[in-house]
Amino acid sequence: MIDPLASLIAASIAFVGTHFAMSHPLRAPMVGVLGAGGFMIAYSLVSAATMAWMYFAFVATPAGAPLWGDFGDGVWIAASIVTLIAMVLFAGSLVGNPALPAPGAAQAARKPAHGVFKVTRHPMMWGFALWALAHLIAAPTPRTIVVTLAIGVLALVGAHLQDRKKEALMGDAWQQWEAKTSYWPRLHRLFSIGLLPWIGGIAIWLGATWLHSMAAGVWRWI
Repeated sequence: MIDPLASLIAASIAFVGTHFAMSHPLRAPMVGVLGAGGFMIAYSLVSAATMAWMYFAFVATPAGAPLWGDFGDGVWIAASIVTLIAMVLFAGSLVGNPALPAPGAAQAARKPAHGVFKVTRHPMMWGFALWALAHLIAAPTPRTIVVTLAIGVLALVGAHLQDRKKEALMGDAWQQWEAKTSYWPRLHRLFSIGLLPWIGGIAIWLGATWLHSMAAGVWRWI
């Protein structure tokens, strides 16, 4: 019988590896064979299958004891703050994001940085990475470490590779965007991003922590 933790490690490698492969070196050949629509179907099926493998392997792996620290209130407060920041960045990334494949992306990249893009040009990716960090802080068990490392690598290496891809696809427009923005988050600018990302982020944070399998966020103390 396969050890559940070994299965989780394999699933995480498969999830991250197939994502990188299909997003970059295999994308053009696959589109050439399958067409754009066929590629998106194949990409979605592989992503869903490897994510499902990760989920079921995670559930099958015993939680175990944390490898460091404990589950005290101080740890949960820190994790809750990091998660809130992650949700604010994620919420703000859904509007006016030149990295998303939408009409007008080049025009958006030529505009001044606004909202969460004052913090980083990769708010969605950093949102995922900070979400992973929060879970690593709160529950540093073997199974959580595997998943959070996978998500962190996918987000941060993916953001770097996205820059290279967008430079090739969007040329001068993306280079202008890079000159106005930062890969690394400038968190001191969080209070200059406007109200909407905060409202959206807090709403997502409250909903996600309420639905969490363990009491999390403010719900831990209510």
